[in-house]
Amino acid sequence: MKRPKDRLIAGLDLHSNNVMIGVINQDGKRVAHRKVDCDLGEVIEFLKPLKAQLQSMAVESTFNWYWLVDGLRAQGYPIDLANPAKIEQYSGLKHADDKDDAFHLADLQRLNILPQAHVYDPELRPVRDLLRRRTNLVHQHTALLLSFQSLYARTTGQRLDLGDAKKMEPKQAPKLYEHPANQLIAQVQTEHIGALAKSIQRIEKAVLSCAREIPLYEKLLTIPGIGRILGMTITMEVGDISRFKTAGDFASYCRMVDAKRLSNGKCKADNNQKCGNQYLAWAFVEAAHFARRYDESCRRWYDRKAAKAGKIIATKALACKLAKAAWHVMAEQCNYDAQRIFPELANKPMKTS
Repeated sequence: MKRPKDRLIAGLDLHSNNVMIGVINQDGKRVAHRKVDCDLGEVIEFLKPLKAQLQSMAVESTFNWYWLVDGLRAQGYPIDLANPAKIEQYSGLKHADDKDDAFHLADLQRLNILPQAHVYDPELRPVRDLLRRRTNLVHQHTALLLSFQSLYARTTGQRLDLGDAKKMEPKQAPKLYEHPANQLIAQVQTEHIGALAKSIQRIEKAVLSCAREIPLYEKLLTIPGIGRILGMTITMEVGDISRFKTAGDFASYCRMVDAKRLSNGKCKADNNQKCGNQYLAWAFVEAAHFARRYDESCRRWYDRKAAKAGKIIATKALACKLAKAAWHVMAEQCNYDAQRIFPELANKPMKTS
């Protein structure tokens, strides 16, 4: 049996084309290091003689960590994913390179102060990434529609309804203009709009086919503004809801909380506004837009907030409310309850026209 001081910890500084591996012992002494290509076989070949002594490993969460973490875990290596947004930068060092970064990760793991990131279920991760690609396509689709509408307004001085733009065939679009260049632009854009719409529908069909296998999905549909696709997006982005202890923690992860540093009532600086999940931020803002249009309680609360603070802040505040409601629905396995989310409206009489 190995003594505790013989146990080793490894840090892996991952890049797009190589991995720097640094290994230390329990006293923090550097034992070994090597830079290898982004090849799982090479990484395992270096670690294999040390496997029996390796107590834990840490790799920084970069854009390409899937293959490394999944591959090493499949081989029985104990590896954690580090959250780079919470790792403090070096202070006072004159020189630092990839080797130092790898050993720094190992030291953080050795001291048990490594800020860990969530490792999503590898079986569900492809579905989540597919939904993310759908979101990107939706943004492109919307941008093309707005560009098509803008061209028509600049050229004719009239407004083209977005609904009509969506339905327009590529053969019909050139008839809106006299100049050949505008005719070509209109035809090309309608072709792309149609192609993007078909791609979005294909992705939605594929994602919804596995909806029944995803936990928490049905409960989310009881929240105003959340339909099938938004429900799936939220479910897939959240993963394990138990990693968020409170509704406030979840709302912060969804970027629904102001990123400010206050002192004596004054704003001293802005914190990292991009810390959190951009896809959940988009999903709950979308849900807020739908909820204020189709749900009476959400509309009443939104109107009161908009009258005081403006429409943009009111939309973000309503999205924050819905995010907290989603946490309760998922964490408590219950249906949406408007009175819990809007207690201030419980005793307010509804206006009748």
